[in-house]
Amino acid sequence: MTALHAEQEAAAPARRELPPSMVERMTLILDAFTGRSTRLTLEDVARRTHLPRSTAHRILDQLVRLNWLDHTSFGYSLGKRALGLGGRDGGHGEIREAAAPVLHNLQIRTGMVVHLAVLDGAEVFYLDKAGGRFALSVPSRVGGRAPAHCTALGKAILAWLEPEQAEVLVDGHINRPTSRLPSPLTGRAIGDIGTLHQELNRIRRRRGLAFERGECFPGISCVAAAVRGHEGPVASISLAGDDRTPLEKVAPLVVEAARQVSLALFPDLGAQDRSRAVHRVPDMVPGAR
Repeated sequence: MTALHAEQEAAAPARRELPPSMVERMTLILDAFTGRSTRLTLEDVARRTHLPRSTAHRILDQLVRLNWLDHTSFGYSLGKRALGLGGRDGGHGEIREAAAPVLHNLQIRTGMVVHLAVLDGAEVFYLDKAGGRFALSVPSRVGGRAPAHCTALGKAILAWLEPEQAEVLVDGHINRPTSRLPSPLTGRAIGDIGTLHQELNRIRRRRGLAFERGECFPGISCVAAAVRGHEGPVASISLAGDDRTPLEKVAPLVVEAARQVSLALFPDLGAQDRSRAVHRVPDMVPGAR
């Protein structure tokens, strides 16, 4: 019998043992999220962790309740508590560090107020702000927040999300196609879902350039572009001036600044761009088809 049992055990497929403690299972799940922009479904989490689907679902629910994870109809992502482990800046130190020299150069070159922000639900969260005397006239502040749909910073990020996802995020600020915002910051603030989608479509047609003219702060205009990673936008950069500022002239500088920060955070994106350029070369040769 002993030999028979040994033979059966040898022939049986190896079974993966589940981690014995809840802490280890929670750690497995949190480790499945490789970055702040990672968004996973329940099936994704179960596959990456090798946990039973029911077990993964139960732990995910607990992590959402405790703010370790966020959950929308588009999946799970790291929550405020997980991101907050990175420090007082909400876990965005890496983005601030990568952007700092770029923001400095942008401010020196233009003399305008420069912002760096991330999306936090329906709001933008300001990570950095640089500027001269005019900075005092712009009510934004590091650590402050503003409705995403009223700012160029927020719209630049929302435009790179799926339209349904953008709508879910601003739900509560814009509830129905005919509803008005409960308290728009200015009379120019977007007040319905239809107008928001039209604006985001315009931004996508401009390859990501978002403009804001007195929507968030009276008399203040901004132009912004998103910092993008492998899985979507991770932040945005803007230039702000008064309502007489020719934003179109400085817009290319904002796009280039966002591109530089993207490459600093995700260096292999540059290799992908070069690869695409190489594949386009034959099309640029005269007479080539």
